[in-house]
Amino acid sequence: MLPHIVRHSELVTQVALFIARKLNSSGQHLDLALVEAGALLHDITKTASIKTKEDHAETGCELLASLGYPAVASIVRQHIRLDPGSSDPDAVTEADVVNYADKRVKHEEVVDIEERFRDVNDRYVDKFPGLVTRIEEVQLETRLLEKKIFSKIDVSSEQIKNILSNP
Repeated sequence: MLPHIVRHSELVTQVALFIARKLNSSGQHLDLALVEAGALLHDITKTASIKTKEDHAETGCELLASLGYPAVASIVRQHIRLDPGSSDPDAVTEADVVNYADKRVKHEEVVDIEERFRDVNDRYVDKFPGLVTRIEEVQLETRLLEKKIFSKIDVSSEQIKNILSNP
């Protein structure tokens, strides 16, 4: 993995674990080790995919599954887009947390959803025609996920950046 992708993954892990711990304190039952592994490894094949143009969520999933880590593989597969119909309105999953945390980290900085999707639009829309609709769908899904997560914990989505910047 390229060094900046490693640093991005480390920050995604900090965000994911912070949120997962808050959720567990509020009655959820998340496996923190699984959240940590999924967050650290979510971009495991991204460096290779830059050259191959393959879907790094899929290739990362395949790699981890082949190594005997199906639960982590499932999280990695869903870090860009959650499986349709998999959302339980009353429970937050490890995949939900990693997916959301990744959407809050632009490169190596915690940002809000709008900033993250502005960056995604700027970097990818011209390179991949037809991507606009998919990005809009993912942004809407992310806003709904954010609402679900933060309805269960005692911090707001706006506070995440400040809390992680001032431990």
